[in-house]
Amino acid sequence: MNNDKLKLVVLVGSVRDGRFGPVVGSWVAEQARGHGGFDVEVVDLAEVDVPLTLPAVSPRQAGDDYPRPAGMAPLTSALAGADAVVLVTPEYNHSYPASLKAAIDWHFTQWKAKPVAFVSYGGPAGGRHAVLHLENVLTELHAVTIRDGLAFPNYYAAWQDGSPLDADAPGYAKTLFEQLAWWAAALHTARAAAPYPG
Repeated sequence: MNNDKLKLVVLVGSVRDGRFGPVVGSWVAEQARGHGGFDVEVVDLAEVDVPLTLPAVSPRQAGDDYPRPAGMAPLTSALAGADAVVLVTPEYNHSYPASLKAAIDWHFTQWKAKPVAFVSYGGPAGGRHAVLHLENVLTELHAVTIRDGLAFPNYYAAWQDGSPLDADAPGYAKTLFEQLAWWAAALHTARAAAPYPG
């Protein structure tokens, strides 16, 4: 760990034109840096080459030899080096974006035995349907999902000048990052002590 700080990747999952994700991602990264326990990197999928067409062999079988496009290297490197990940996702039709699913599916070992937290935004549900689906997917990849996430219902009326109007939001973020830091430290130690059996 760099200077005893845990490596955290904040992954912005939407690539839609006019998306709100970078605003949320920037605020989340600011909260994570304020926590003090993380070395924070923001990865925006709109800046990464993430094709929908996958190779015939799975990344679980291929391991380090998985043939990813060169433009995906920054994402793969960030995930591989991460102690923890925060997925920032909107909700599209009661689920999460295809861009985020593709980014997840191009990887396997990079998720194993690592904690993943969720920050969602959307209409009345605040992206909670998307998070429920992501929890199932990440569990399949042997990640550990964090219970206390952040959800922003009706985000288009709930944010101003890059921050949520809800005065309680920073407190909720603090809880998320305290849980994430606990799991990240515990799993970092466990991975260093012995290979994960999965």
